[in-house]
Amino acid sequence: MMNLSKHQRTALAWAGVALGSGLLLWLLAPVLAPFIAALVLAYALAPAVQGLVNRRVPRPLAVFIVELLFILALLALLLLVLPILSKELPALREQIPGLAKVANEKLAPWLSQYGIHMQLDPASIKAFVLKYLDANLEDWLSTVLSSARIGGSFLLAFIGNAVLLPVVLFYLLSDWPSLVARGRALVPPSARETVGSFLDECDATLGQYLRGQLLVMGALAVFYSAGLALAGFDLALPIGVFTGLAVFIPYVGFGLGLLLALLAGVLQFASLYGLLAVAVVFGIGQLLESFVLTPRFVGERIGMSPLMVIFALLAFGHLLGFVGVLIALPLSAVAAVAARRLHQAYLASSLFT
Repeated sequence: MMNLSKHQRTALAWAGVALGSGLLLWLLAPVLAPFIAALVLAYALAPAVQGLVNRRVPRPLAVFIVELLFILALLALLLLVLPILSKELPALREQIPGLAKVANEKLAPWLSQYGIHMQLDPASIKAFVLKYLDANLEDWLSTVLSSARIGGSFLLAFIGNAVLLPVVLFYLLSDWPSLVARGRALVPPSARETVGSFLDECDATLGQYLRGQLLVMGALAVFYSAGLALAGFDLALPIGVFTGLAVFIPYVGFGLGLLLALLAGVLQFASLYGLLAVAVVFGIGQLLESFVLTPRFVGERIGMSPLMVIFALLAFGHLLGFVGVLIALPLSAVAAVAARRLHQAYLASSLFT
């Protein structure tokens, strides 16, 4: 057996703990999803709860108020999509056959020059559209119920998690100070100062990122709404607000907003103007986000570039699924702080000098 020093044994022990925790997290990922989601939300909402508590609001009441406001904000974001769908689906039903005819007359000859032969059948497309986009509420309800019978276990799991998440979030927010204190008490006394400063730096990094992202989201929501309204879009407000708030998911949120705007432009104007207007507004918005808002409100000082955020989301999502997406941002903030400290330690070590 090798003779290991005390520091080596300690490092191996902590490595074993980390490996075991990662393995347990991977095995229990489907079960842990609502609990980890509640933990991430509790971390994000805890400062708001503490702010109310500092104003002499009883903690249970403060938790209830913050959680209720969060749920209402989430529902409001989801409801933004309803006016878009309620207006665009009927227009889509009316205009798709005409768009297919235009594609046959103008797009097909151009594509044939490059060896791509395309021929759409407007009559068949019209029949398909009328079948699936002209359904009444009873038909849609029947389809949903049929799908629920097919995937009943998934539906039950979704409903169970939707009910469980607010309950777990309430208890976590109620006990958050004691949970943090108990977590810090588990750290060995000799390492508490180092670990405490490390966690404080991680908390500051993640807090700066979240606050900066909120400012970026708000500014982009205002810009896209105003830009689309000036371009004459009837659905400027819901599309603009949805796009601005959805940019929290890097590039995916922007892509969804762009797709909705393009669809709205094609259906409302039925001309090249709608596409050009969307290209101008969203092009300026992307430049504004990349070169003005993100550097100013988020900044490279937190050590998390947009590329790092995208990689973290993809990597953790691939490894742990939905749970990985939930913990990607907190763990990437910890990794950024750890990388900075390792870099400083390397510069001060004999390896560098």
